[in-house]
Amino acid sequence: MTKNLNKDTTICMSLAARPSNFGTRFHNYLYDAMDLDYLYKAFTTRDLKASIGGVRALGIRGCAISMPFKEECIPMLDELDSSAKAINSVNTIVNNDGYLKAFNTDYIAIATLLKQFQIPTKFTFVLRGSGGMAKAVACALKDAGFSKGVIVAKNEKTGPELAKLYGFEWHKEMGDLNAELLINATPIGMENGDDADKLSFTQLQIEQAQVIFEVVALPAETPLVTYARNKNKTVITGAEVFAIQAVEQFVLYTGVRPDNELFQKAAHHARAGA
Repeated sequence: MTKNLNKDTTICMSLAARPSNFGTRFHNYLYDAMDLDYLYKAFTTRDLKASIGGVRALGIRGCAISMPFKEECIPMLDELDSSAKAINSVNTIVNNDGYLKAFNTDYIAIATLLKQFQIPTKFTFVLRGSGGMAKAVACALKDAGFSKGVIVAKNEKTGPELAKLYGFEWHKEMGDLNAELLINATPIGMENGDDADKLSFTQLQIEQAQVIFEVVALPAETPLVTYARNKNKTVITGAEVFAIQAVEQFVLYTGVRPDNELFQKAAHHARAGA
């Protein structure tokens, strides 16, 4: 943890339905390694409006926003950066003297990983979900050049809206859909959730796919990740998404960027205790 805490220590935080230790360990590791007088703490909340008001009133420098608050918080903020405005979803709030500006570093993380893993844009894909994270994924897919995809979402309002926005198809249920790239942006597989032990796609769908992209970060090895690895699929994990979006948040909060070696050390430290 940050040493020599004092009245001038800068505070950053996160708000999530199910807080994990990842962000706390990641950010505080970098604060210590880079000798920054910052402290990071994860929270959940029963009153989002009051919590955002607290960020503003108490001078909290930065606040990470996770499910299910990514869209709900928007009316409480002063400005949306283009990254958040494009998809109407927020995962990062920066406080400049009481002025709250929102960003979406999830989009940056998704776009980075699609490029890093060199996934062919000719691949067909199925994306499960239509919430804040699914919006970031859909936007990144479209911007990368993917065109043959289906959004699967039970929500009959947000599902079709998201599909129409980016020119993809919408299905209410998975059914017997198959694709070369499968992406889960729902809470299925999330630790302590109602569907923590379930697969977000059928075994057959996973076996017929080439790349599995899991957005759920906790646990790092969701049932989907474990099954896909056992079938020797190319797997992109939610832990990788979380680490990249977290370092972009770190830069927004502090104004400095760690080198890649330090970033990898922080990510490893965070995963070890998440």
